[in-house]
Amino acid sequence: MRITGQGKTFLFLQGPHGPWFSRLSAMLRRAGATTLRVGFNRGDRVFWSDRASFLPFQGRPEDWPAACAAILDQHAVTDLVLYGDTRPIHAQAIAAARARGLTVHVFEEGYLRPYWVTYERGGSNGHSRLMDLSLAQMRSALADTDAELPDAPARWGEMRQHMVWGALYHWFVLTGFREFRNFRPHRKLTVAQEFRLYLRRLLLLPFHALERRLATWRIRFGGFPFHLAILQLEHDASFRDHSPFATMTEFLALVTEGFARGAPPHHHLVFKAHPLEDGRVAVKQEIRRLARAHGIADRVHFVRGGKLAQLLNQARSAVTVNSTAGQQVLWRGLPLKAFGRAVYSKPEFVSSQPVEQFFAQAQRPDIRAYRVFRHYLLETSQVAGGYYSSRGRRRLMRQVVDMMLDSQDPYDALTSGNAAPRQQLRLVT
Repeated sequence: MRITGQGKTFLFLQGPHGPWFSRLSAMLRRAGATTLRVGFNRGDRVFWSDRASFLPFQGRPEDWPAACAAILDQHAVTDLVLYGDTRPIHAQAIAAARARGLTVHVFEEGYLRPYWVTYERGGSNGHSRLMDLSLAQMRSALADTDAELPDAPARWGEMRQHMVWGALYHWFVLTGFREFRNFRPHRKLTVAQEFRLYLRRLLLLPFHALERRLATWRIRFGGFPFHLAILQLEHDASFRDHSPFATMTEFLALVTEGFARGAPPHHHLVFKAHPLEDGRVAVKQEIRRLARAHGIADRVHFVRGGKLAQLLNQARSAVTVNSTAGQQVLWRGLPLKAFGRAVYSKPEFVSSQPVEQFFAQAQRPDIRAYRVFRHYLLETSQVAGGYYSSRGRRRLMRQVVDMMLDSQDPYDALTSGNAAPRQQLRLVT
């Protein structure tokens, strides 16, 4: 059966910063589909090139559910497209789409970033179908595949482009306030505060790079065994909606106390900040305070962003809330303790030990089981490419449009034997 977009109407909501959703829409139109975009601010408008299909929503947040339902019905929408499924406007739209039996396409950052992005239907992260799939089901679906798995990536990828697009987006949102005066960001900070943080982060990049190199050098050449705590952004959807912690401070306190009580006295603890950490949470200061309180200030280190692989290659174990970087830990066969809901939180390879016991003597993962899981991801929801660079968008476009037009979602397509061949990557870490 020929893949075509005829008879389909895709409604886009908010996407990654930059032109990705606009480029994706143009390709879907070439395939015969109709595309529309609801814009909630000037940033959404600027990054959507087809003005005729742009639908501005200028109402209050409480007006959105009714307005969304009206748009779905009036335009005979068949498919809903969005980036992340937890922000209120998206969650409300998903509920309306499900009530009408529409297909919901969810994009996210890659579970195996940086060289892939995540494409799923219905939900992502803690709402993903992966949460309910067993390794036995994955092995069965992979019975007829035999792909060479690329190495774990060494860094996030596209970070500078991500930051630049983010700063531009928030600038346009800020300067378009009069037109969209009812817009409220899904995070706690105002648009002006978000813009200032992005700008500050860009300006401080050289100073943070020097600080990072010095901290990494001390750790790599210190000669001590160390455990790695992989931090996330407190405002990120994975942390906010799929973890047991209300704040990052709660996680820092639990990890620091567990390490102080359980780890051998000659071991050290390294906290590695998220590459996009922007200072809205005083992570570094809080780590120093907790380390002093537990009498381990000389054994605790803080690294601001940078390449994860350099530290992981020498670490003894790692802890995280539910960062996708946990997959790099497992790929190396290192013990991993994850506290939140994550697609990789399978009992075969994530430790269930109490944190104190984990630091004392961590259990290693079943690396063969994890390789099955990773292979399954690469054959289904992980699509080669990226949102923020032109090269990444080109690579992503070559595959994801056909996946969106397919009658089956990526997981069912593999099980039925109808999944398209994946682009094979040769990575250097």
